[in-house]
Amino acid sequence: MTSLDPRSAVVAALREIAPELEPDEIDDADRLRQDLDLDSLDFLRLIEQISKATAVDVPERDYPQVATFGGLVAYVAAHQT
Repeated sequence: MTSLDPRSAVVAALREIAPELEPDEIDDADRLRQDLDLDSLDFLRLIEQISKATAVDVPERDYPQVATFGGLVAYVAAHQT
């Protein structure tokens, strides 16, 4: 597990995938694919980055739970060991 809190871990992963995003402008309700304009490959790379940074695996069946920024932060927080 990383020393980053879940929100910081998600922001750091997003910066790797989409460096043009401004973290201060991201709302918890923002949808990763539609509002933050991540395509399907970017989304999968984001999930991979989260797994590397936090050791939290997100199985495909849980993708609806992590469709928003806030949902992904909450998922990471709930699944950290």
